[in-house]
Amino acid sequence: MKLAGVRLAGDDTIHIARLDGDTVQVVTGLARFWADPRGWTAEAAGLTGAGVPAESVRFAPPVPPSARVICVGLNYRAHAAEGSFEVPEYPTLFGRWTASLSVGDVPAPVPTGEAGLDWEGEVAAYVAEPLADADPETARAAVLGYSTFNDLTARRAQKLTTQWTLGKNGDRSGPMGPIVTADEVGDPRDGLRVQTRVNGTVVQDGNTRDMLFDVGDVLSLISRTFTLNPGDVIATGTPDGVGYVRTPPWLLQPGDVVEVEIDRLGVLRTPIVNPDRQLECAR
Repeated sequence: MKLAGVRLAGDDTIHIARLDGDTVQVVTGLARFWADPRGWTAEAAGLTGAGVPAESVRFAPPVPPSARVICVGLNYRAHAAEGSFEVPEYPTLFGRWTASLSVGDVPAPVPTGEAGLDWEGEVAAYVAEPLADADPETARAAVLGYSTFNDLTARRAQKLTTQWTLGKNGDRSGPMGPIVTADEVGDPRDGLRVQTRVNGTVVQDGNTRDMLFDVGDVLSLISRTFTLNPGDVIATGTPDGVGYVRTPPWLLQPGDVVEVEIDRLGVLRTPIVNPDRQLECAR
């Protein structure tokens, strides 16, 4: 089952809806859903009726404003190697603000002063229940579902300091697809192909089997320091093939279209635009 954030016509409130191809079935409000994600997911599975056309709603990130979006850097061995990084002993973690999140087909602007944006196709995992001092098995079982994610990165800003926050939080630089419930995805350790394309050309082609730290390991580690809550998101890292390490570097330019396709999760499409179109596209 696919779950998406939607805004109905004439209403700026975000709801969670079941996505059935070209139609959506509204389940409940965003806050109510994440107060009981297991219960509302079961409710969503039983909804009947015609629903409403998907083209009549505006899609929105399916996460609450309070969510912590925690990204894992250097989580594929080949990606660490292509950037000349040592394989880390522990996952490299950094945060995204929910204000940077977006959805498919929403244009992402290249920030002023950047030579372009870099692509990072990833699997995102969504927490369904509180986790504190959880072991990896418990943490894996607490995942509601997974989605496509693109950790679009402003490399110049990222490299200004040893901290990556600035380069990882550009406006609308975190597009994510609908949540596909865990029962339909299975365990990513069994292997999901992660492919990124730029204007139809494959630039990344990896598999989640190659992750250094799986979702359960990462969630367990985080939960030893702070409690994870329903709606928190883990972006699990990207395979090798990013643009900035190429000779010459290849970065996304206005007019480009980047797609992330992941087994069982679908395709996430993002057009790249000039920064002077930023306000226009945000309306």
